[in-house]
Parts: sequence; C-alpha cells; structure tokens
Amino acid sequence: MAINKNHTDEEINGVKCAVVEKGVSEERAAFLQQLLTLNDFIVQVGESAPPKAAPAKPLAEGEEAPPPPPPAPVTYTVGVTNLAFNPINAIFGRLLKTADGHTVTLAYWQQKETISHDEIPYFRK
Repeated sequence: MAINKNHTDEEINGVKCAVVEKGVSEERAAFLQQLLTLNDFIVQVGESAPPKAAPAKPLAEGEEAPPPPPPAPVTYTVGVTNLAFNPINAIFGRLLKTADGHTVTLAYWQQKETISHDEIPYFRK
C-alpha cells in the first residue's frame, strides 16, 4: 500500500517494485534503467497498461459508426526492487551519481541537461 502518491509500489514482471515512473517512452525507460543500475538498484521495466477506452455512445438510427481511434503508443513502467526507494528523495537528497561521478541533478534526471552540473545547488537556479 502506498504511503502517498509519491511512494507507490506495483508488481512489474512478477516482482514487487517501488515505481520510479509510469507511462514513459522506451528511450526514457532505457535512460532510467541505465542510471539506476549504475547506482546499484535492481531495475524492472514492464509495459504499462493501455489507457481505458471511453464507452461508445449509442448510435441513432441511420447514423454511421465513427472510425476507431488510433492505437495508443506503447509506454513503460520503471520500478526498482528496493521498496523504500523514492525518486524525489533520491534526487534532492543527492543520493544518485552519474557515470562520471557527479551527483544527479533534477535537470539531469528530467533529461534537460546531458551533463549534471552539481556544483550549482538546485535552489540557486
């Protein structure tokens, strides 16, 4: 059971995991898997459930059915087996490191920067 919305757990690939992010692209899932594995977490990546379709409206007599909506893109859920993991605490607590030894910043986590500029505190930006 989740403590709050920032601390959820879910079964991914048959393994109970703390959810890091849901509904992410394949590229984002690969980035998170590489970063978290580098920081000694056991990572599980699984396909997210497709969004639920809205119920169809009843058709009036003589009305044609609308074309079916395009299929939803495939998204993924990323989790770690350490159920105490919380991404917010890990980022702002400066617990994660990049491959070159720098501390992971929020901009690096969000993939807005390719190099983590950890010399500037997040509250000064």
